[in-house]
Amino acid sequence: SRFEEIKKEVGNYIKKIGYNPANVAFVPISGWHGDNMLEPSEKMPWFKGWKIERKEGNADGKCLIEALDA
Repeated sequence: SRFEEIKKEVGNYIKKIGYNPANVAFVPISGWHGDNMLEPSEKMPWFKGWKIERKEGNADGKCLIEALDA
């Protein structure tokens, strides 16, 4: 999918600049329609959520606001 292509490309860039992609939440959103920004979108049933690794413990969620709060 296009999301997976972008996730891979951005993940490679994140590695290149010294960050661990496992620490970054990748969340597909539509700012125009607000999809996946504040609550999970019914228009993206293929997206099962994000998971990240933190020093404090792992975190997961489905939308952008949860990723920002993680």
